[in-house]
Amino acid sequence: MVKKLKNISFLLLFSYLNGSFLSAPSNHVTVCSWNLKDFGKSKSDSTITFIANTVMDYDIVVIQEVVAGYGGPQTVARLSEQLNRKGYKWDYVISDPTVSSSYKTERYAFLWKTSRIKKIGKSWLEEKYKFEIDREPFYSTFSSNTKEFTLVNFHAITKSKQPETEVKYFKFLPDQYPHLNLLFCGDFNLPQNHTVFNPLKKMGFVPIFVNQKTSLKEKCKSTDCLASEFDNIFYIPKKIAKKYSGVIHFYKKYSDLTEARKISDHVPIFFEFSLN
Repeated sequence: MVKKLKNISFLLLFSYLNGSFLSAPSNHVTVCSWNLKDFGKSKSDSTITFIANTVMDYDIVVIQEVVAGYGGPQTVARLSEQLNRKGYKWDYVISDPTVSSSYKTERYAFLWKTSRIKKIGKSWLEEKYKFEIDREPFYSTFSSNTKEFTLVNFHAITKSKQPETEVKYFKFLPDQYPHLNLLFCGDFNLPQNHTVFNPLKKMGFVPIFVNQKTSLKEKCKSTDCLASEFDNIFYIPKKIAKKYSGVIHFYKKYSDLTEARKISDHVPIFFEFSLN
């Protein structure tokens, strides 16, 4: 009996460390956020299958960098179809192309298990700051066991273009949506300790990661393959109880980073929480 319990404990630990959940409690929500570089028609069927196998254990999948033109929405649909073969029914929503007056326009996407999560109302792109933020955030409200939360999907401009000049507008969003339980997630192209996040932190928001790199290097240096602290999720602990968080080292399944980077130049991040 003791040996059996040890085996179960090891299996649960192994599952957590590899970014998968055998069976999250019914009152927990699991979210996976991933910047899937140039997510469009260039992604092969084998790549879509790999991505589906990587994210299938989560309740909600949050995607950045969906191609705005032909092929982007179709590729999200292909991913949803592949996920639907994994034992759960999935639904999805895709944003319109971002306004992007001065940079590369993109789309965002959310996918979710309909038996675990309910989508509330329509999803929307941020309207008020659409000209101040090149790829304005995409919002979607969900509920789990009648408790609601709103995911804010975001992909900042690259570091060389000073993403802090648009992230600074995030401090206005909690007051703009006072009745929503906001979770800011995605690729900020900034580390969480940048001063631009201080106003959010003063409001009670905290990041799921501190000192966790999430982007891939061009080449590994020994076992060091991650470059920068760009991807994160910010939440309010008074409203959200954190259970687990981590990154999925999907690139370890490839012989070199060149092949892995055909999937993405970022690792997926995950967050398991309950709603207070």
